[in-house]
This record gives sequence, C-alpha cells and structure tokens, in this order.
Amino acid sequence: MAEVKLLGGTVSPFVYRVIWALKLKGVPFEFVEVDVFSNEKSALLLKYNPVHKKIPVLVHGGKPVCDSTVILEYIEEKWPYNRLLPSDPYDRALARFWIKFGEDKGVAVWRMFHSNRDQESRMKAILEMLQTIEEHGLREKKIFHGDKIGLLDIAFGSMLYWLQILEDIVGVKLFDPHKFPGLNAWFENFKKAPIIEENLPDQDGISLFFKRRREKWLTSA
Repeated sequence: MAEVKLLGGTVSPFVYRVIWALKLKGVPFEFVEVDVFSNEKSALLLKYNPVHKKIPVLVHGGKPVCDSTVILEYIEEKWPYNRLLPSDPYDRALARFWIKFGEDKGVAVWRMFHSNRDQESRMKAILEMLQTIEEHGLREKKIFHGDKIGLLDIAFGSMLYWLQILEDIVGVKLFDPHKFPGLNAWFENFKKAPIIEENLPDQDGISLFFKRRREKWLTSA
C-alpha cells in the first residue's frame, strides 16, 4: 500500500473528519502536525497545498488531496470497503445534500465565535440549522447512514462536537438536548461508536486553544 500521510492540526474539526474516516476504513496513516496559525507556514503545507495553504491535506503515494469534503470522497472511492456512503444512488445523493447543508449553514458557528457583533442573528441561524436537521435530516434515525457510521455522521459529528466547545467559550447554549432531543440522542450514539469513542479529540485542549484565539481576535478587532 502506498504511504498515506495526513497533514493537520488536532484543534480542527475538518481534520478530525478525515481522521475518523481513515480509522473507520482501517487505513493506516502517519499524522503530521501543522500549525496553520503560525506566521511561517510549514514547508510541507506550502508544498502540498500551495493554493489555499490550509489543512487538512491527505498525501497518498506522494500525491496531495485537499479540502476535507474532497478528501472524504477520495477516501471512499480509493478504499471502497467499509463503505461510508450508501450504495443506493438516491440515498448517496441525499447524504451529499445534507453534508453540503451542514457546511453552508455551519459557517454561522464560526462567525458567532470570531466576533461579538450581530450575535443575535448568528445564533438564530445556528438554531434554525439545528432545527432543520432535527426535523428533516435526522427524523427518527439513530445513525444517518443506516446502522453504522458514515460520512454524513462524521460531518455532523465534527460540527456538533466543536459547537459545544465554542458555546462554552462564548457563553451561550444553543445545542440544547430538550430543544433537539433527536439530534442529541444521535450525537450520543455517534460518540459511543467504538472507533469514534477511541479517537475523540481532547476537548480541554481544544477549548484552551480557542479561548486564547478568541481573546486575540476580540482585542485586535
């Protein structure tokens, strides 16, 4: 098997999407820590992602694949066992639709975190996103991808894991289990899946990192 490397940072939800996918597939890989917030970009990052200079970057056999969603699709196609997308074309399209929905609407989470301005509208956008997923995306499913974790679970799982951390830092509570019982139950099932549970991020470390980042952003605003 060609060598697989993952360039990333352990504070990134987008990097964890890829980590979880590789672990679920059983693909061995080397993790290379990259500090994207440094003034001097890593030579490896500049080499493998000179366009956006962002993580994650999957390097397979010396060839880079960039952008977490593109990487997830690549992983699914390159290693077709332990499928992370449904085999039915319609169900597969539906999964991709909701992944795109989460990416488009999830931007509000980071906007809420980066600034104290216009917080009411940003929090409203997050609540509407959660409500839409609860009512139309999840319905009564325990796992989005049938009876096992798939790409859609990974996408929503990373978003909600980081949302809870950022909520604590900002001092708000949006992902309320009483308001979103179905989504909360799904999230607990997701975290208890053996491979996910064994590879959950360090919540305290991520919280400390983003607390410091938020302080810098707010003081420089």
